[in-house]
Amino acid sequence: MEFRVLGPVEVRRDGRRVAFSGAKLHTVLAALLVAREEVISDERLCRLLWGWAPPATVSAQLYTYVSRLRKILGDGVLIDRRPPGYAMSIGNATLDLNEFEKMAIGGREALIAEDFEKAGELLRGALARWNGLPFANATEYLADAEAPRLTEARAVTLEYRIAADLALGRHEQVTGELTGLVAEFPLRERIRCQLMTALCRSGRQADAIHLYHHGRAVLADELGVNPGEELQATYRSLLEGTLDRQPRTAPAVLSGPRRDAAGRPDGAPAMLPPDTVDFTGREPELELLCRALAPDAQGGERPRRVLVTGMAGLGKTALAVHAAHRCRRHFPDGQLYADLRAPDGTPRHPTRVLRGLLRALGPMDDVPAAEDQDQLVRLYRERTRGKQLLIVLDNASGAAQLGPLLPNTPEPAVLVTGRTALPTVAGAHTVALAPLAPGDSLELLSAAAGPARVASAPGAASSIVEHCAGLPLALRIVGTRIAARPHSTPDRLARRLADPVTRLRELHSGDLDVHSSLLPSWRALDPEVRSVFPALAALGPRPFPAVDAAMSLNLPEVEAERLSEALADAALLEVSGADEQGRPCYLFHPLVRLFALSLGERAAPDRGSTARTEHNRRLTHRP
Repeated sequence: MEFRVLGPVEVRRDGRRVAFSGAKLHTVLAALLVAREEVISDERLCRLLWGWAPPATVSAQLYTYVSRLRKILGDGVLIDRRPPGYAMSIGNATLDLNEFEKMAIGGREALIAEDFEKAGELLRGALARWNGLPFANATEYLADAEAPRLTEARAVTLEYRIAADLALGRHEQVTGELTGLVAEFPLRERIRCQLMTALCRSGRQADAIHLYHHGRAVLADELGVNPGEELQATYRSLLEGTLDRQPRTAPAVLSGPRRDAAGRPDGAPAMLPPDTVDFTGREPELELLCRALAPDAQGGERPRRVLVTGMAGLGKTALAVHAAHRCRRHFPDGQLYADLRAPDGTPRHPTRVLRGLLRALGPMDDVPAAEDQDQLVRLYRERTRGKQLLIVLDNASGAAQLGPLLPNTPEPAVLVTGRTALPTVAGAHTVALAPLAPGDSLELLSAAAGPARVASAPGAASSIVEHCAGLPLALRIVGTRIAARPHSTPDRLARRLADPVTRLRELHSGDLDVHSSLLPSWRALDPEVRSVFPALAALGPRPFPAVDAAMSLNLPEVEAERLSEALADAALLEVSGADEQGRPCYLFHPLVRLFALSLGERAAPDRGSTARTEHNRRLTHRP
């Protein structure tokens, strides 16, 4: 007899499928099989069958399903009642999951031993055991609980098999397959590295460079992070011309955290995004973050809360992740990470974020299927209580989103990034990022473009640094564009950046785009604040007081100051000292000002009309 769960749940006898129907019957069988002869409790079976809304006749229905399975499977399979649940022994029958794991382990061992032919054969055999999505005809509750780890195990095994093929020089044969896999798994950096290697060995260096920049853009857009060490190392080898040398071994695929046969990581949660290998500058800020996150920073009694603020594109995420990696030794219970912003720039709901964090902290058996935020918060705080955890909450939008994600004990440290100060993070160490200094900007440009390219055109590099105005995102974009065009000098791009009318259009590479990075901040503004944004930018590149804004908008000074402060709160305007009368002055970052002016080109001629209308409405309805 043969059992299958790596696809639809099936039973085959003498090569023919045994007929039985019903998602719940398939679920009970699959749950017993995955338990590997261990007892699975009635409570867990209940949740895999009905989620958090079981019927009143749970015990009777479980008994009925088990009785039906005993009848269908016959005497060769034993299903025992062992309180508090059931256990199944399949005897001489086979299970595709067992065969997959056995062959995957053998293939990995052969790969380590550099027996690439044997490794490829075993790994192909393991992958051949798959027949679709795991548990495809079972309940969604079972699929949600068990399928992710099996799907991950398959992807890892696929990476091993491709590593064996590349080590055997079969780069041309796997290029088409890898192209499809990158499209299917755009965030799996190792598969992208393998396709870059295959393309380079096939004489397609330009395509490999483009693939790297596309991956960088996808990671920034989806996760807000830079490429990991492995992908960056592959890119450096590509630029240095060493990637097309065929290695005897495949070390990249064997690196990373150890996993069991099912692909599950060993030990504590390690959710941090990859560190930035060429991280540049920010030494004072980095030192402050590490000091604030150290265990003795608050004497062990007060919660450790650290907030990194700044406008879009300043590298808040890169700094936070770099600091988190540097401080990992202080957090033996693990590191959690959550991006609180969806790909479209909107805030993620706390319940979705909590589910992801709880999944990393342990089994999901006691996590409610319903969107019960209070219950999720309670479980989250129970699982983080007393643990030396580092929790990185990236791109926080406000108190309502952030509050449920904060532990209620002092042991876990929390590192938050956001555009402005958040009242929820009371007593936090706040690190407000400013644009990079010219020296650090030049270093970042060199890291992205390649030191030789930048050193060959010092005048153009200096001009580029000036036009990027210390914004790391802009420098990364220009650097990647230079690197992607090895036969073009940086001077031409520097000349195109010199024109303020077209500068923002030039600060674009793949999905990396300065204009797009600023849009979420602008969209989050109230309509009246949004309407005056271009008009204030028209005041020029120098600092201006609220009285100048009032004259431009034809509004009272107090109202103009309120609108300017709202833009400062959104990190779209800076507070830059005070004038001779002690009134606050405001200043646009050069690229934010160009962004605002570009919006003004499409706005109505009277840009202050919306603000005046709102101001008049406030006067009319004043009590």
